[in-house]
Amino acid sequence: MAIAQRNVHFVSLGCPKNRVDAEHMLALLGVDGWRVVDEPLEAEAIVVNTCAFIGEAKEESIDAILEMAEYKSEGRCKALVVSGCLAQRYVSELSQEVPEVDVFLGTSEYDRIADILARTADMPRRVVSDPDFVATSTVPRVNSMPSHTAYLKIAEGCSNQCAFCIIPTLRGVQNSREISDLVVEAERLAASGVKEIILVAQDLTAYGVDLPNRPQLHELVAELADVTGIAWIRLMYAYPRNIREPLVDMLRDHDKVIPYLDMPIQHINGAMLKRMKRGTSPDKIRRVLGRLRTEIPHLTMRSTLIAGFPGETDSEFRELCDFVQEFRFERLGVFRYSNEEGTAAYDHDHQVDERIKFERQAELLRIQGAIHREHNDRLLGQNVQVLVDGPSEQTDLLLSGRTWGQAPEIDGTCYINDGWAEPGSLVTVKVEQVDDYDLVGGIVGA
Repeated sequence: MAIAQRNVHFVSLGCPKNRVDAEHMLALLGVDGWRVVDEPLEAEAIVVNTCAFIGEAKEESIDAILEMAEYKSEGRCKALVVSGCLAQRYVSELSQEVPEVDVFLGTSEYDRIADILARTADMPRRVVSDPDFVATSTVPRVNSMPSHTAYLKIAEGCSNQCAFCIIPTLRGVQNSREISDLVVEAERLAASGVKEIILVAQDLTAYGVDLPNRPQLHELVAELADVTGIAWIRLMYAYPRNIREPLVDMLRDHDKVIPYLDMPIQHINGAMLKRMKRGTSPDKIRRVLGRLRTEIPHLTMRSTLIAGFPGETDSEFRELCDFVQEFRFERLGVFRYSNEEGTAAYDHDHQVDERIKFERQAELLRIQGAIHREHNDRLLGQNVQVLVDGPSEQTDLLLSGRTWGQAPEIDGTCYINDGWAEPGSLVTVKVEQVDDYDLVGGIVGA
C-alpha cells in the first residue's frame, strides 16, 4: 500500500561519498513529490543513510537507527528505510535484530528510493545486491552543502586490498565516471552557484584506470577547470602513489586548482606498510611527498594515520612520530585501528590493546597540534584569500569562511571580524589572530 502523505526525514552519516548518495536520494524523492522535513515527528517516512567503516561509525549508525525506530510508535512514521554501508554489510543481522526497519537498501540500490517508499509494503525487506553502481549526471541530485560548495564523486569503489579496510566489500572495485559526464555535473553545479568543487573517491589517483580510454586525473581536472563559474577545485583521498607531472603543475600554477592535497599514508614504517598491504614502501612515500613539497612550496598537505594496527611495536610507532615531526603536515587526522571482520587484519594474532591505541592516537595528535599552530603562526599579518561560508554558528557578529588550506568539515575555520560579504564570495582577509586550528581577521579594505 502506498504512503498517502509525503513528508520524509533524512539522517545521513559518514564520509562525503556517502553524503553524495544521500543527496541523490533527496533529489529523487523531491522529483517524486516528497517534502524533506527537519523533524522526524512530522515524517511519514524516515531514511537513515549509514556508515560501517570503523567501529565508532557502526555504533553511531546503530544508535541513529534505534532512535529513528522509536518514531514508528511515537510519530507518524509508516516506513523506516536503512541505506548505505551498514545495510550492505549487515543486512542479515540487522533484519533480525531491528524488526522496526521496513527496508534495508544496499549501496548499489539507493537510486530506487522513490519506488521503495511508494510501495514499501510490497517490497522485500532486503534490497541488497553486489556493489557495482555508480551514479551518473542523469541521476538527480540536490546539494546539501552551503550553496557555493559541493562534492563531486568521480568514482565509486576501490581496487586496493588494504588489510584494515572493508570498503571494497561494501562498494565494489574501482568504477570511474567518464570525464564528459563529470563535466556535465560540474556545469550544473556551477549554474546553481557552486564556486568550490571537491573531488572525492575512495582512491582519487586511480581515476580512469578502469575506463576503456584510461583517462588520467590531470585530464579530468583540466576539463573541470574550464567550467565557467568554478573558482576552486580541491582534491581529496589521493592514494600515495606517483602524481603525474601535469597534475603537479596545475596544483602549483593553476588559479582554479588550489594547492591542497589530501593523501592518507596510514604509516611510514616498512614492516607496518607490508602488514597493512598498502602496496608501497617508506622510500616511495618519502619520494612522493618530498617531490610535492619541493615542486609546490605553498602546498597544504593533509594526511591520515592509523594508530595501533596489529603488530605495531613501540619502535615502529616512534618511527611514525618522528616522521610526523620531520615532514610537518599542514593537516593530519589520526584514527585508532578498528578490527573489522571481513578484512585481512581481522584475525591477526598481535592485536594492540585499546588503551595503547588511545595513547598513541593522543600522542600523534599532540605532536600535530603543535605543528599546526606553527603553520598558523606563520600566517599572522598575512593576507589570505577566503571563501565566505556565511554568518558564524557561534555568533552573528562574525562571518565564517575558509582559506584554500581549509577543507570543509575537517579543517579549521577563518573567522571574519571586520567587514561583510555574501556567502560564496572570495575576499582577502588580513590574519590578526590564530589558535591551533582557526584564524581570525578582517576583510582588507572593509
